[in-house]
Amino acid sequence: MTVRAFLPYSDRRLHIPAEPVEAVTETVRMIWDDMIETMEAMPGVGLAAPQIGIMLRLAVVDASQTRREAVRMANPEILHASVKLRSHDEASPNLPGVFARIERPRAVTVRFMNDTGETEERDFIGLWATSVQHQIDHLNGRLYVDHLSPLRRKLLVQKSVKLARRNAR
Repeated sequence: MTVRAFLPYSDRRLHIPAEPVEAVTETVRMIWDDMIETMEAMPGVGLAAPQIGIMLRLAVVDASQTRREAVRMANPEILHASVKLRSHDEASPNLPGVFARIERPRAVTVRFMNDTGETEERDFIGLWATSVQHQIDHLNGRLYVDHLSPLRRKLLVQKSVKLARRNAR
């Protein structure tokens, strides 16, 4: 397993939809393993393959207390979202040093291909639901800042770039 590098926000690949996964293969399983190791190294509660330059509809989420319950998803899609919303501070390693409070549905039902290649439907609530929605956004070429006003998004991106330059010195 390998901890992978994150693409910078300016990388075009972060802003285009990822390609569907046809089948769960050994290669897909190895990518998921690397994604989990990379997510844990952040540390974070989810990761989508495009964040590390792999343009496939793959995501992992682990919002558990033990950090040993990662859900591996291929081609996740939201079937149902609750009307009740939940606010949470969201961030991304693709836009380091900044975050924003985002409102998303508190619960979602998601269909995905699991690590055995079977189609599964699962309900996610709270932080799990927030993270799943955040990862699906990445798979669709969106980042959490795309939920903000254009001015707020511009300010956060500029701040992140400035922080990155300062940290590179």
